[in-house]
Amino acid sequence: MGDPAGVGPELCLHALNSHAALATCSLVVFGERALLQRVSQATSLPLPPELRVVSALKSRPETACTLVEIPITDSAEVKPGEISAACGAAGFAFIERAIQAALSGAIAGVVTAPIHKEALRLAGVSQPGHTEICADLTHAPRSCMMLWSPALTVSFATTHIGYAEVPGALSAERLVDVMELTAEALARMNGRPARLAVCGLNPHAGEHGLFGQREEERLLEPAIAVARSRGIAVAGPLPPDAAFIPAQRKKFDAIVCLYHDQGHIPFKMLSFDDGVNVTLGLPIVRTSVDHGTAFDIAWRGVAQPDSLFKAIECAVRLVQVRVP
Repeated sequence: MGDPAGVGPELCLHALNSHAALATCSLVVFGERALLQRVSQATSLPLPPELRVVSALKSRPETACTLVEIPITDSAEVKPGEISAACGAAGFAFIERAIQAALSGAIAGVVTAPIHKEALRLAGVSQPGHTEICADLTHAPRSCMMLWSPALTVSFATTHIGYAEVPGALSAERLVDVMELTAEALARMNGRPARLAVCGLNPHAGEHGLFGQREEERLLEPAIAVARSRGIAVAGPLPPDAAFIPAQRKKFDAIVCLYHDQGHIPFKMLSFDDGVNVTLGLPIVRTSVDHGTAFDIAWRGVAQPDSLFKAIECAVRLVQVRVP
């Protein structure tokens, strides 16, 4: 359900009332009924009368829509658009229970609504976002974030860290992992080998050492060579300012980016309404909306569910093509 004070609860209500979503899968919401009822009253989005409420889920649900009841501390005090430790703790608890259910086989995959990083920190959660939380809770030895849409797909060597920390967080091994994870996922999704490109770190991809500390020569080029030796079709390092022009996007199935905004800015310009966040490398399927908690419009009934519907569609697709 995401952060209770954000748009996550009303997005869940949209999904529970969507004939299209329910035609593709059974939906299980991990959240609190009382909170959903409050949001339902505020937004005029109904709680489906057939919604089955349970305290735990031990096997695949037989009903179209189920709510796993997870009480929120001071639920009645939750206010839309307000950052709080209670909401951060609740958002984390929803994720934790959903991942446990996926690991046990009770659900086929996890689709997450947005959480708020400051609320998580107030609640004492050390991980900065979903990607890191999912990797930690599933004990994944390697993972990465991928943003997918029909217009553009990008994956990331680093995510929620400051710019000054990026060069030190890069390594040839990490870059190879991201290329492999991205190529494997897209090969399953598209039914053919993936074509990748890698962005340079510095302007003009370093201009042969003119800019930066030769990260392109020291890290990127060796990593690309290793990936090619393992059968991955990959180009680069590309000058970042030209990597996302239409002619380049037609050549590649995905572009590997080295830091958060290098990929998020072009992706959200092209696919803000239909983008999907996918965590690669986990032992479970996990997708998410590609937007934040939107506190400014929370509980008003105006949040658009398009990204959530795409995330559900993508999760179903990944479950269907997942290698046993």
